[in-house]
Amino acid sequence: MQNLTESTGQSATAAGSTFKQRAHIKLHDVKVQRAMKNFNLAGARARAMVELDNLEDIRTDAAGIRDRALADLDVWLERFETEARRRGTHVHWAETHADINRIVLEIAAKASVRKVIKSKSMVSEESHLNAALEANGLKVVETDLGEYIIQLRGETPSHIIAPAIHLNRDDVADLFAEHHKTPRNNDPAVLTMEARKFLREHFLSGDMGISGGNFLIAETGSVYLVTNEGNGRLTTTMPRVHVAITGIEKVVPTLEDVSSVLRVLTRSATGQSISNYVTILTGPKRAGDTDGPDEMHVIIVDAGRSKLLGTDMQEALRCIRCGACMNHCPVYQNIGGHAYGWVYPGPIGSVLTPNYIGLENAIDLPHAATLCNQCGVVCPVKIPLPDLMRKLREKQVDRGLRPWQERFGLRMWAWFAARPGLYGLAAKIAARVGRMAGGSSGLIHKLPGNGWTEERDFPAPSGKTFRELYAARKAGR
Repeated sequence: MQNLTESTGQSATAAGSTFKQRAHIKLHDVKVQRAMKNFNLAGARARAMVELDNLEDIRTDAAGIRDRALADLDVWLERFETEARRRGTHVHWAETHADINRIVLEIAAKASVRKVIKSKSMVSEESHLNAALEANGLKVVETDLGEYIIQLRGETPSHIIAPAIHLNRDDVADLFAEHHKTPRNNDPAVLTMEARKFLREHFLSGDMGISGGNFLIAETGSVYLVTNEGNGRLTTTMPRVHVAITGIEKVVPTLEDVSSVLRVLTRSATGQSISNYVTILTGPKRAGDTDGPDEMHVIIVDAGRSKLLGTDMQEALRCIRCGACMNHCPVYQNIGGHAYGWVYPGPIGSVLTPNYIGLENAIDLPHAATLCNQCGVVCPVKIPLPDLMRKLREKQVDRGLRPWQERFGLRMWAWFAARPGLYGLAAKIAARVGRMAGGSSGLIHKLPGNGWTEERDFPAPSGKTFRELYAARKAGR
């Protein structure tokens, strides 16, 4: 599988820096537009949430569980490590993305691994793990259907729940015919069975299985997986070695806590009351067990997460990777995920990416939103995403990262705003000039230095300021 640089044309250090250009391309991509129009996990979520009479209480409880874990993160991580090791699991700590790849390669070398099968792992996307393994002579096969499709295409996921949402069945039919050397068929059921047939061979011959981890349960030292395909269980039980990779923020204190969060996770992600598979992995195979790995490893990853603790960005670490924010975001719904340039798209990506790889490397992402708060309303753990994006915008201005024209314009506005008389005069002039610029159509087709009119017309003002219109209405004119 190609790394992110090869498949998207940018590196992690440049993620988001060409967001505007990529968004422009996606807005004119007929295939992407059709795919996004047909994408409706938001509707499924709405129908599933009706089942919960006390939805807001459950969301508040879920947010509280995540906050309590983050408040004492070191305590719960140490508890997890102790309990996991007591049950035979090897626990590794990865400070950087490079550490992830190094640790996995060391495990693979020690266990004489030749083939790796993978369940979905967004953290491994951060480190370009597949590319690192392949560069060291290992065969890597993604087994989630969507991930398998984009691996064959040499792409990265366009959505954290539905990685291949930007493709249609004809794309998949062409892809399978090319790689599987089978007759072309675009029936989804046939394509699914075809993938199942080819993937089953890899499940039977894989030496190492790699998965993510939705949660780490401190009280039992368990990895908690939520999936909709049987590939997750096959990946974690059939190979000799299982490696779970997840972030430090995914720890929760108890099984009861994670059960509470699960009620909103599955409904927010896919609109299901519960996913098809909920798996609790606690250590390697023991005497008398009929399946399971001989070795189980958990890699707990920092990679920029700890620097958010105790800051005004800490609330972003509540994220449980359900994808609800992007499913409801009018920006994501029109451009898809690849325009965001890194692993996490949508509103959560507009917050996490600048924090993980550097605000200066994701200049446009905090602005890739209308701030309509649809994302905040649907977030199952109540992350105030618009507030966090506003804070990132403020940090950009404070650090002088925004274009000089923008900073100059804001300074000019602030100067006028502090002088009400001049501000009123300038507003009158601008209203009248704007009215003339609209002409007979009442639309301004081009505003200087403003991207708004590149794709749409701007309604011309009436020729009067708000104060003038308000005074006229109050006087009954």
